[in-house]
Amino acid sequence: MGLKEQITEDMKTAMRAKDSERLGTIRLLQAAMKQKEVDERATLDDAAIVAIVDKLIKQRKDSITAFEGAGRQDLADKEKSEMAVLQAYLPERMSAEEVAAAVKAIVAELGASGPGDMGKVMGAVKAQLAGKADMGQVSAAVKAALAG
Repeated sequence: MGLKEQITEDMKTAMRAKDSERLGTIRLLQAAMKQKEVDERATLDDAAIVAIVDKLIKQRKDSITAFEGAGRQDLADKEKSEMAVLQAYLPERMSAEEVAAAVKAIVAELGASGPGDMGKVMGAVKAQLAGKADMGQVSAAVKAALAG
């Protein structure tokens, strides 16, 4: 079963269980997926869905930071619960060591050196590690690999 079908099944389960929080989050994800399909006039594959989930999680993290800074813990908690639902659709994430090893291999493969090659390396790394690793972590690993 593909990711899209899994999300639809989870939505039906949440409806039957009358789990309104989970249902709302899944509907939000489906709306984002539908928007992308309409914009690009294409059917989404699992990789594209993972990219959408990643983007929604990043938005939640930013919102949590803003709400906590403004002293709105109630809203931050709501965002955290939405983020937990969304994270279930991401593939297993790579550890920091695995990310560092993959980045070093790509840097060696490209023959990159110095901060000037950051863009070239990030492009290659994004293509290989999209959905498998947190891009903030990847960016830090690339900076470390190019600095050393």
